[in-house]
Amino acid sequence: MSKRLTLAVSQSHTLPTTSATLSALSSTARSASRSNVHLLLFPEAYLGGYPRTCDFGATVGSRSDQGREQFLQYYHNAIDLGDTPRGAGDDWVERRLEVAKGKDYRGDGTREELEKVARETGVFLVVGLVERAGGSLYCGVVYVCPREGCVGKRRKVMPTGSERLIWAQGSPSTLKAIKTTISGVEITLAAAICWENYMPLLRYSLYSQNVNLYLAPTADARDTWLPLMRTIACESRAYVLSANQCVRRKHLSPWIHGAPSRKEMDNKQPPMPAANTTGTDIHDDTTATSSTEEPIPKTPQPTAADSAPGDPSPSPLRSGATPSPIKQRTDRRRRSSNLTPIPDNHFLALPSESQEISALDDDSEPTGKPKTNAQSHHDISPPNNTITTTHQPDPDSSKDGEELVCRGGSCIISPSGDVLAGPLWDLEDELLIIGDVDFEDCERGRLDLDVAGSYSRNDAFELRVQGLDLSPPP
Repeated sequence: MSKRLTLAVSQSHTLPTTSATLSALSSTARSASRSNVHLLLFPEAYLGGYPRTCDFGATVGSRSDQGREQFLQYYHNAIDLGDTPRGAGDDWVERRLEVAKGKDYRGDGTREELEKVARETGVFLVVGLVERAGGSLYCGVVYVCPREGCVGKRRKVMPTGSERLIWAQGSPSTLKAIKTTISGVEITLAAAICWENYMPLLRYSLYSQNVNLYLAPTADARDTWLPLMRTIACESRAYVLSANQCVRRKHLSPWIHGAPSRKEMDNKQPPMPAANTTGTDIHDDTTATSSTEEPIPKTPQPTAADSAPGDPSPSPLRSGATPSPIKQRTDRRRRSSNLTPIPDNHFLALPSESQEISALDDDSEPTGKPKTNAQSHHDISPPNNTITTTHQPDPDSSKDGEELVCRGGSCIISPSGDVLAGPLWDLEDELLIIGDVDFEDCERGRLDLDVAGSYSRNDAFELRVQGLDLSPPP
């Protein structure tokens, strides 16, 4: 029996209000459904927002009134899923928690709305969000099945850098993998959020549960992210999906640029000056840079005219078709991306062939297994609607809020570490990248490596996680 599914990653940015973002999520899921997508991943903090560039008025030993007003706005934008501050686990999933008198559900209704979207579209949703529980905020991921509703939720166990000011730490017990059946294919999935993927023991806790679908919503758009995703895929012998937001400065919430303090509002004074946007405290899981360092060059929005007519590129991908994976790259240059538009504002993102140097010298994988149809490599002239994006400076990109503060980089990686689609750079218009995958490739890869099984030496090494059973789910 075939174990093929169609997976998708949404490169979407948070909208000014939670209701607007939920509406966009619904639209994206319906678009994915029309392309026969079975599972769809959204970026880190998609619901609630990632407050990029905001310093919340904090320095070591001091917080400002303006920063507290910013946090108030952020707190109100976060969603309430009806969970407890400690995390109720299965009691939350099974709706065993007490409901307030006169209400039909806990929380603000976001859980019910996500379940409705999944049910109506038939798409399994994995959504990055900022959750409000008690007086604290948590960065999390929720898993929403079209048949069963929310089947799991987890919270980021270690916020990075300045995130620790605004996000509490989640429980390691939420690293529990989810086993489900989608269109007759049994999969075990789990998520590691952003820089949790740099925690080797956390990764291993997911490998130990025998995941074959590893989800990595992120806010990291650096060049080092893609190699990390390829390493994780190779280690885990799982498909890896990573979703990031592509954000221009104009997309940031208005309160990030400067919220008036309570005293100012009481006195009806004008708002305080805008919050720091110099790059000295950027909360994007990257190392902060001083104003004396060279800024990251910005990339203009590409157009079809930017395509080089002679560059080889895959033919357009139609809904339900099989994308072409990418042979491993051996150079260190940033690769260009050929983006082939397909219906409903979806893209297949593949590197420019001119910059690819194959690590394979024949048509076989390292194991000697002939390539399947899904692994064949196209070498044809690009269609007229192919878009080529490259990393070039744009001196005018900061005008009118067009400056990119996060470049995206969403991708899909095979169990052997090959890039199937992406990374998708500098495009932010609610785009999907889609991959038609065969989960039997995960099992084929175990001939070479099973880091939590035959390759683990579990007689000598042992990992224990408080509150978490590392056995594969039944």
